[in-house]
Amino acid sequence: MAFGIEGEGRPGRWLVTCDHASNRVPPWVAGGDLGLPAADMARHIAWDPGAAGVARALGRLLDSPVIRSDFSRLVIDPNRGEDDPTLVMRLYDGTIVPANRRITPAEIEERLARLYRPYHAAYARLAVRRPDTVILAIHSFTRCLAGRPPRPWQVGVLYSHLDERLSRPLIARLAAEPDLCVGDNEPYSGHLPGDAIDRHALATGRMNTLIELRNDLIVSAEGQETWAARLAPILIAALEDADG
Repeated sequence: MAFGIEGEGRPGRWLVTCDHASNRVPPWVAGGDLGLPAADMARHIAWDPGAAGVARALGRLLDSPVIRSDFSRLVIDPNRGEDDPTLVMRLYDGTIVPANRRITPAEIEERLARLYRPYHAAYARLAVRRPDTVILAIHSFTRCLAGRPPRPWQVGVLYSHLDERLSRPLIARLAAEPDLCVGDNEPYSGHLPGDAIDRHALATGRMNTLIELRNDLIVSAEGQETWAARLAPILIAALEDADG
């Protein structure tokens, strides 16, 4: 299966998404093994550790549906456009992905047809269930990339300059929390043409935001629930601010 959906019948306005929820390699992709050791497949290069648990908990707290991918970003990245050169990564954070080194166009097309496109079709179907759907994308980031300085943020809010309606009040409310170091479009820029937010929110005018949580804070189920419980009321208040 390319994706999982929880709470499809929930009435809430949010659509909670988790593009990098899983490190699963389907058995039909390189025999179910990309050639990496288990330790590498458990790292951030293969998925967003902890993000799925936070997304599921937020879906319950916001009474809204959740969609999550069920394949590793190293198989094919659903948060990239089909023409993006990083759609199938051959090298990530210093690690070569053996099964992707000599991938053929036909193999990429099969991954698109069986994983990437079904995920986005389901995403689009959920997004249109309400005219006022708000996209809430949940991701996680590693504290330090190879050869880079440590990142100081516990949480980051990513957004495009094309739509800052929800992200600006969300950043303000998070920054008011005295114990948080909040990234404003950190640890990366939130504007990436062809990514999931661009495709399902910016192109359609849907309000949106993307939250990045440092993955060491959400490694446990308890941490995931704690962060979801903290974020949910802040998200609700920020949306009220955005609606004016």
